Amino acid sequence: MSALAQPIEELLNAALVGELTVIDDKGRPVTHPLIPLYDGERIYLTSSVLFSRKLEHIKANPKVSLSISDPSAVSVRRFRRATIQGDATVDDSDLHSGWERKVLPLWRVKEPAIDFFLGKRVALPLFFERGIIEIRPRRAFLWEDGRTDRPPQVFEMQPAR
Repeated sequence: MSALAQPIEELLNAALVGELTVIDDKGRPVTHPLIPLYDGERIYLTSSVLFSRKLEHIKANPKVSLSISDPSAVSVRRFRRATIQGDATVDDSDLHSGWERKVLPLWRVKEPAIDFFLGKRVALPLFFERGIIEIRPRRAFLWEDGRTDRPPQVFEMQPAR
């Protein structure tokens, strides 16, 4: 059973960029553009150790949101906007290859060009030392036709058992 409404899943599966918002150490929201990867239950993102501050912020405060708001980054027949709120965890226990086992298959489906960059791994070694961000959705907002001047549909997720 999927965790999110079908129109939101469609956006996640098509989006090449989503906006991850975390809370920094001063309590301010900070937003990072990342490729969202969805397995039908959880949302995964990866972050290079070169840009690891977001990982530290998530460890300190796991409440995050992911928005799909840019129509040029989402190839779907009918554009919508969505924001997903959830609880995130960071897996940075195996920066070298942990992400390859967990998210590379999802990444390949969405962005086949990743294999080209993997072939250049020697030239960009720290880029491929990556942590995994896993989001368990708790609530989602959907704006039909991308109309944020109208109230969104709200979806509450059941907590995992």
